[in-house]
Amino acid sequence: MNLPNKLTVFRIILIPVFMLILAFNPAWGTWQVLGAQLPVSHFVAAILFIIASLTDFLDGQIARRQHLVTNFGKFADPLADKLLVMTALIFFVQFNWVAAWMVAIIVIRELAITGLRTLIVENGGQVLAAAMPGKIKTFSQMIAIIFFLLHNVGFAALHIPFAQIMIWIALIATIYSGIDYFYKNRSVFNDGFK
Repeated sequence: MNLPNKLTVFRIILIPVFMLILAFNPAWGTWQVLGAQLPVSHFVAAILFIIASLTDFLDGQIARRQHLVTNFGKFADPLADKLLVMTALIFFVQFNWVAAWMVAIIVIRELAITGLRTLIVENGGQVLAAAMPGKIKTFSQMIAIIFFLLHNVGFAALHIPFAQIMIWIALIATIYSGIDYFYKNRSVFNDGFK
């Protein structure tokens, strides 16, 4: 197994650890940091999320630079990203940090795009690389998740709901990038594309 795939597997292994910390919320105490009351368990979950996000960036860079792109990587890398983000957002609904309808839209978009990509590949088409709207969507989701877990550290004292602002940006980018991706791949729905 090459290094990018090992990083992907490592990220997948981090997901249940991340999930267990959020589910059981161990009583490790609370820190007062830059105006935010920050539970240590949420800080640990944020660190795990950041590490997982960095492995996502690294495995893609290494795979492309060293020509180590594999079928496993093409499948597992985006799947790991979606599992990580969806796990966090579903817990955020439970914590009453994010509205369920917002998470539903994000999850539906991710599943729809995954289905579309599968359909394109099965019909011999070429999956388009992530465009700028998709990159903005991913970046804003990750920043929102990190700052929710860190209880808006650095912004709480200023009474700026930074994580909430970022999740709205992520939602708008999610909707726009989903429409954009379907529009650019609309040929998959033509009768001639079989």
